[in-house]
Amino acid sequence: MISPRLKEKYSSEIVNSLKQKGNYNNIMQIPKLQKICLNQGIGKAVSDKKMVDTAVEEMSLIAGQKAVPTYSKKDVSNFKLRKNMPIGCKVTLRGDKMWEFLDRLISVALPRVRDFQGISDKGFDGRGNFTMGIIEQIIFPEINIDKTKNIHGMDITFVTNANSDVECYNLLKELGIPFKNQNK
Repeated sequence: MISPRLKEKYSSEIVNSLKQKGNYNNIMQIPKLQKICLNQGIGKAVSDKKMVDTAVEEMSLIAGQKAVPTYSKKDVSNFKLRKNMPIGCKVTLRGDKMWEFLDRLISVALPRVRDFQGISDKGFDGRGNFTMGIIEQIIFPEINIDKTKNIHGMDITFVTNANSDVECYNLLKELGIPFKNQNK
């Protein structure tokens, strides 16, 4: 089996580049991407249960692995929400599927965003993870625009073993994520 292109680039080029930039004594200290979590909340799913099923199908196409529906944890009367109602879907990518998804996100999906100015660098959590939002799921080529009834956004979380936001930023920048502000 052939290894993903971005995984090969990480092990051959990015590790050496990060080692030179950072103050790492050991190669095991260099930050790694551990997993990518995709999450999609469907607000209108309260009134139409089939929306979650279509979201799970679309998310499975995008991720390349089966997505699972998420359920509400408690009753919220203002939203007409009951406990254990399906309200979204999620999938966690690790290993080769994670690298393949990241490659498709950077090289195919993000360039398809209309008026793309770069990704904001405000999504860091202080612990070396980064979350970004996508407004439309139709930027992925796996989704057929003609068959899509509803446009939904999604959150993409990059979980790393970096100790700080700066280390995570440098890792993601080296992987090719096009950040808007280059001031970290």
